This record gives sequence, structure tokens and C-alpha cells, in this order.
Amino acid sequence: MHCPFCRHPDSRVIDSRTSDDGLSIRRRRQCPECGGRFTTIETASLNVIKRSGVIEPFSREKVMSGVRKACQGRPVTEADLAVLAQTVEETVRQTGASQLDTNEIGLAILGPLRELDEVAYLRFASVYQAFDSLEDFESAIEQLRADHVRPAPSEAAGA
Repeated sequence: MHCPFCRHPDSRVIDSRTSDDGLSIRRRRQCPECGGRFTTIETASLNVIKRSGVIEPFSREKVMSGVRKACQGRPVTEADLAVLAQTVEETVRQTGASQLDTNEIGLAILGPLRELDEVAYLRFASVYQAFDSLEDFESAIEQLRADHVRPAPSEAAGA
């Protein structure tokens, strides 16, 4: 790490702290040459491999943008989309991989979106999973209905 003051090619870490969200590390550094102190923020890189083969950095904003289209006209707020995007990022980071296919990102979106809004989930799934017939929609709707009918574990235990 070069000193931003004198460009000395080395620095000494004098303090390290994890950020509040746990996704980055804040380090206080000191230059052995000029004595200047500065802060660095370190994050693990996460890249997405697009269908075309292009590799680009993961972006919460792109997740929100894609899901926003499925949520048009639905009672979903920007705050809801931000929470969903954060959940997706946390999920994909937990895989430990530094590169993920767009397919894996899409799968990570489906679960939280289903909990947020079922209509938006169907819209997103129809594009993401390339529904090409009425039967695909019917199957997805039947699955949603089946999941609603199942009693929760606490309800089953109390019966």
C-alpha cells in the first residue's frame, strides 16, 4: 500500500476493525517514511460472469433494477428492494466463491422475492426461468398454493 502523502511503497497497519455490515475491514495505516496516517477499506471482490462471458463486478443496483421491473405496480418500496438486494449479496458471498454465473444470482433472487411479493416472483421467474407455456405458469402457481396450504411446524405441533 503506497502512502498517499509521500508515495512510499510500504505502510504499517496500526488498527483494524470490521465494518458494521461485516462485509469490509477498515485499517488505519502509518507510513514509516513520513509518519502520515491514513485509512483503507478492504472488501472481498465478487464478480459476475454474464451469459456472454463478460466478467463484471457484482452490483446491488443491478439486482434492484432487475427486480424493480417485476415489481412494477406492486406494493413494493425502494427500501424493500434495497433489503432484497442486500440479502442476495449476503447469500452469494456466503458461497465463498469470488465469481458467480448470472444464473446463480437469479436463483439467489427467487427466494427473497417470493417472500416479498408472489406476483413479482411469478413475473421474475417467468423471465428468468424462461416460461414458454401456460403450463409453466400453472405449475409455478400450484407450487405457491401448495406451500400456503402446508401448516407451519409450530401449528402442526400444537394440533
